[in-house]
Amino acid sequence: MIKVLFVCLGNICRSPTAEGVFRTLIEREGLGDMIGVDSAGTGAYHVGEPPDRRSQAAARKRGVDLSGQRARQAIAEDFTRFDYILAMDRDNHGNLRALSPDGEEHRLHLFLDFAPGAETRDVPDPYYGGAGGFDHVLDLIEEASRGLLAHIRKHHL
Repeated sequence: MIKVLFVCLGNICRSPTAEGVFRTLIEREGLGDMIGVDSAGTGAYHVGEPPDRRSQAAARKRGVDLSGQRARQAIAEDFTRFDYILAMDRDNHGNLRALSPDGEEHRLHLFLDFAPGAETRDVPDPYYGGAGGFDHVLDLIEEASRGLLAHIRKHHL
């Protein structure tokens, strides 16, 4: 089984959205038993909390349910448990690189590297913005999710 971990700062907006979108995509493709998905945050600010209500509402409009998720903090052991650790932005990528055990850095990527058409390398944090920010984040995540799945199919399935 290929295991994928999505990581943002608090694990209540971007990374749970990515987890939900990617899980929905792989289940629609009949790959739920071949690819495992989780999310985490580099900070412990929201451990145990559900995703932000605005993230849940925006995702629900696109047929993605985030309600069962709870925030957790990324740990060094994630680098041995997951094949892909996908940072939502360069700041979190740097924090994860510092957390990574020696020799495991190859697992770490910027999520939008799998979305070659994206105009940015960072998924913006919608937390302090308006509702439109959550839709923009979903657009980026959907594109990167399709690219990630194509990559996994090419290299692992």
